[in-house]
Amino acid sequence: MIEVNGLVRKYGDFAAVNCVDFSIKAGEVVGLLGHNGAGKSTVMKMLSGNLEATEGDIFIDNEDISTHRSSVQQKIGYLPENLPLYSEMSVIDYLHYVGKLRFLNGNELYESMSYVIEATDLFEKLEEDIHTLSRGFKQRVAVAQAILGNPKVLILDEPTNGLDPTQTQHMRNLIRKLSQDTTVILSTHIMQEVDAVCDRALIMTQGKVAIDSNLQELQQGNQLILHTTMSESQAKAVIRTIAELTSIELLSQEKKTGSFQYSITLKDKGQSQEACAKLAKAVIDGGYTLYQLSNEKQDLETIFRQVNSQTAVNKEVKNVA
Repeated sequence: MIEVNGLVRKYGDFAAVNCVDFSIKAGEVVGLLGHNGAGKSTVMKMLSGNLEATEGDIFIDNEDISTHRSSVQQKIGYLPENLPLYSEMSVIDYLHYVGKLRFLNGNELYESMSYVIEATDLFEKLEEDIHTLSRGFKQRVAVAQAILGNPKVLILDEPTNGLDPTQTQHMRNLIRKLSQDTTVILSTHIMQEVDAVCDRALIMTQGKVAIDSNLQELQQGNQLILHTTMSESQAKAVIRTIAELTSIELLSQEKKTGSFQYSITLKDKGQSQEACAKLAKAVIDGGYTLYQLSNEKQDLETIFRQVNSQTAVNKEVKNVA
C-alpha cells in the first residue's frame, strides 16, 4: 500500500529527513515515534503530499505521489498536529465544505457525513461555530474531516490530543475499526496509544529510522521468567542442557512455598518458543512444580529511551572523533 524509498527532505544544508525507507501493507496500523525534531512530522507531510521531498520516492496504492499528487491525495485522510479548521464555520458546514473538496456529491456526500458525525459523536455540536467548541470537540471535528470519504490511507498526527480519557478510548476503538479497511499511520508521544492500537512501530531519530519492527517482536525481550520449586543448583544443571539458553540468575526465593524465581537469558529471542518447551518439559520431568514460565516483555517507553540514548552517545562519539 505504501512504499517509501530513499526519502530526503533538506532545509538548506540541514537534512530534517535523511534517507528513510519503509513499506506498509494494506490494513496495517503503524506507530511513527520520535522526539520533537526527529523528522516524523516532516515524513507525514511528505506522505500526505503537502510537502515535496528533496530526494526519494513515495508510492501509495502503486501511484507515485510526485507525478500523481492529486490522484493520491484523494485516497488520503490527513490530521496534522495543527488542526485544519475554519473557525468561523459551523461544524456541519465545514464537513460539507470538506466533502465537496473531496469531490463527494449527493447520496455519497450525505452518507459519508452521516458516518463521520456518528463515528466522532458530533451530533450535539453540528450547528455550533467551530470557534465556540472546546479543544476536545475541535479535535473530533478534525478527525471527522480526516476520515470523510472513506480514505484508503489515514495519517494521524497526535489524534487524541485534547481528549479526555473516555474520548481517548472512543478514538482508539474508532482507529481499530477503521483499520479493517484503511491503512493507518499514527504519530504520538503517548506510548500507551501505540500499545493499544498499533501493529508496528517506526522509531525515528535525527531524521532516520532507527527501528522498524512488529510491536510484539519489538517488546519481546531475551529473558525468560521461571517460577518453580527447582533449586538454584538444579536449575543451573538444566540450563546447561538446553542449547537456546545461556545463563540463569536467581531473582527471589519464597521459603513458605519452597519456590524460586529466576531470570534466564536466551541466546536469541527468536528461539523463545523452543526454549520454553524444552525448559517446561525438564521441570515437569524432574518432578518439580512449574508456577510460571514466560517471556519478559520490554516496555515500549524503555525501548524508546534506549534508542534515543544510544543515538545521543553515537553523536557525541562522532563529534569527538
